[in-house]
Amino acid sequence: MRRYLFVAGSLAALAAGGLLHLLGAGNGGDAVWAAGAAAAVVPAAWWVVSALRAGRLGVDLIAVLALVGALAVREFLAGAVIGVMLAGGRFLEDYALRRARRDLTALYERAPRTARRYEDGTAHVIDVEAIRRGDRLLVPAGEMVPTDGVVERGTALLDESALTGESLPVRHEAGDGVRSGVVNAGHAFDLIATATAGESTYAGVVRLAERTEAGTAPVVRLADRYAAWFLPATLGLAGGAWLFSGEAVRAVAVLVVATPCPLLLAAPAAIAAGLSRTSRHGVVVKGGGALETLGKARTLVMDKTGTLTAGRPQVVDVVAAPGEDTKQVLRLAAGLDQVSSHVLATALVRAAHERDLVLPRPEDVREEPGTGTAGLVEGKRVGVGKAPGPRTSPWEAAQRARAALDGAMTVWVSVDDEPIGVILLRDAVRADAARTLRRLRTAGIGRVVMLTGDRAEVAESVAAVLGVDAVLAEQTPAGKVAEVRRESRAATTVMVGDGVNDAPALAAADVGVAMGAYGSAASAQAADVVLTGDRLDRLADAMDIARRTRRIAVQSAVTGMALSIAAMGVAAAGGLAPVAGAVLQEVIDVAVILNALRALRPTRGTRLHVDAPVEAMLRRFEAEHARLRPPLEKIREVAGQIGYEAPYEELRSIRQVHDFLTEDLLPHEHAEEARLYPAMTRLLRDPEATATMSRAHAEIDRLVRRLGRHIELASPSGVTPDRLDDLRACLYGLHAVLTLHFAQEEEAYFSLVRSTPPDPG
Repeated sequence: MRRYLFVAGSLAALAAGGLLHLLGAGNGGDAVWAAGAAAAVVPAAWWVVSALRAGRLGVDLIAVLALVGALAVREFLAGAVIGVMLAGGRFLEDYALRRARRDLTALYERAPRTARRYEDGTAHVIDVEAIRRGDRLLVPAGEMVPTDGVVERGTALLDESALTGESLPVRHEAGDGVRSGVVNAGHAFDLIATATAGESTYAGVVRLAERTEAGTAPVVRLADRYAAWFLPATLGLAGGAWLFSGEAVRAVAVLVVATPCPLLLAAPAAIAAGLSRTSRHGVVVKGGGALETLGKARTLVMDKTGTLTAGRPQVVDVVAAPGEDTKQVLRLAAGLDQVSSHVLATALVRAAHERDLVLPRPEDVREEPGTGTAGLVEGKRVGVGKAPGPRTSPWEAAQRARAALDGAMTVWVSVDDEPIGVILLRDAVRADAARTLRRLRTAGIGRVVMLTGDRAEVAESVAAVLGVDAVLAEQTPAGKVAEVRRESRAATTVMVGDGVNDAPALAAADVGVAMGAYGSAASAQAADVVLTGDRLDRLADAMDIARRTRRIAVQSAVTGMALSIAAMGVAAAGGLAPVAGAVLQEVIDVAVILNALRALRPTRGTRLHVDAPVEAMLRRFEAEHARLRPPLEKIREVAGQIGYEAPYEELRSIRQVHDFLTEDLLPHEHAEEARLYPAMTRLLRDPEATATMSRAHAEIDRLVRRLGRHIELASPSGVTPDRLDDLRACLYGLHAVLTLHFAQEEEAYFSLVRSTPPDPG
């Protein structure tokens, strides 16, 4: 309010004095202008005193001297204009910071205040502070999830845009964990609270946002260092102009055009604008210093598990024992494990749901830590976990060897203590990891290091896919700190991690970045930047914004300083009167503030813009990939069984694979060739961008035709022995090409989609 009054009073004094002059009352007009200038001295002097109390000598002292000088040489109009300039400059700066911090403020202003807790079967409204772990809550349609919890029953369709930046609602089934701060975009559902409101995810984000300040950036502190030389230089130039010309008015003109320093206005506005932009992308940056340091980083150190990989095991293959069916193996295992809270059990149940399997209800379930789970499923004694008994068949030995080569975990499934199959799980590389690293390199990162406590062979297999520069495996938390410090001595270093053991390394880096969606509270607390969504590409978005913000801040400050210094030179030479100088300086200040606010505007950066029609097409084909990927394992399974089954059974399995390829997979590939690839060629502006993918399509077609030819040449009883080797090679080749091709498309094309894809069901 005081700044509004300051602006209004200054403008009123300037206008009233001008009106009196037009009416011929020049003395009265001068008196009003002088009063306006004198009134402006008071707040300007207070700003100087406040700066001195804070241990800074700011350039506001120049404003005080300019006002006093204008009054002393009877340049009353110049004094009134300086008063308007000071009031307007402060108002614009205040507006710029409020406008830039609006998105951060919105985070904690929208925090949930109430919740609906079931008591005696009825939902009652309570304060969120009253929520306790284990409470059963009702989340009505359109309301915010008040705390972290687990969906008890039904399906939750949640709008997570405010927390993660995702634009589309995300579906969560019964048993899925959800976070506070997201909005129910579907029907009402029940939630079992797993945290109090103060311990919840959104409360943590609010605490981070409240600590976010623009004034701590090095480029902002540079303004204080700038005053150390600019203030005496200005006074020296003003004094010199007065001394050599004998005209005090020249000194006043120099002081006028030096008021105030554009750097003081531009830097905080740009940094605050950058912080606002990152918050819209689901990134909380704890202060302007972290944002600017992120913008000049050259080395990226990344943890593997949960950062470059998904952080939770995923089913990569289900291998049935000879004579068994893969769907039945997974169905029985997931049916038994759906009552288990083990992380591997969750992965099995998720894989079964992805394959649209109907899970039977288990009975008499017993879970033995370190061994597995056992129980009755459809009247059968089913075991899931370690392989039963000490005996090892050639088939079991082959699966153990394969798991060792793939770096996969094994979950054995048995019925009545006889193995019927094995499920292989692996922590898969994030689909957006490779593209994100390429974007970061484009943005200026010159060295990428993987730092992990995992085994060297597992880490190197991930590194080979992503193309990192160095792999440091089997590291302890202390070893991680030492390596991060060593990298920081060579260049400005960013460390990205998510686990408790990453917290010390995050604190040791120049900028620590925590994967906050599923990461630990310790890593989020130690980090300077928190990615609130489970998307690694948010880091590339944040770095794009940081680099652009720093560039705009420096550009605004340097341009404004250069213009002010040039104007000071003209004023010292007598070419600029105090009134004209005041107006010119006001124009300069407004220009640098408006330029600094460009940091609020969205920018493409290193992200490739995808328009709505192409995005919809990408989502369609990504959903089809999710549907087609599980049956691909049937191809490898049939290839492995050739020579071990009866010829007519082999032929039946081969025909099933061929039917899937011709009826489901090839139509998908042909649709991609006809619709998706031309769109990607236009988007990427490179006719060669899809050439390798089209070549893979041609190879898939060739192998499918070859498989069909084998079926045509087979006798009713099966494939003749002389063709088995070629048939086996054909199937293995199809599996390899399709697996690689799917991975390439998901990395190169589908990762372009910013938001979480819709549920294919």
